[in-house]
Amino acid sequence: MNQQPLPGASTVLTMGILSIVGTLICCGPFGAIFSIIALVKAKTANQLYQENPEGYSDYSNIKTGRILAYIGLGLSLVYLLLFILYFGFIVAMISSGGDWSGSY
Repeated sequence: MNQQPLPGASTVLTMGILSIVGTLICCGPFGAIFSIIALVKAKTANQLYQENPEGYSDYSNIKTGRILAYIGLGLSLVYLLLFILYFGFIVAMISSGGDWSGSY
């Protein structure tokens, strides 16, 4: 039987990689966007593979891309949490009238 490449498998892998790279290099929201795209594409590709497993190859790309997308989403959420804490600390310091000069 002749197996054809699974449609969307390379896209899922690429978006999973971009979710990690986008979070670490650029900023968190881009990583979250790429990881959500990867997870949606992985779901549709997985459904297509489950209908005819013998007819498609490259299923390992789907699994790898999904794992990378979850890692990218987790990193993006950590980035968002740190962003909120950072600006929350700044707002708290400004509102409390704290002395920023460092001299006592």
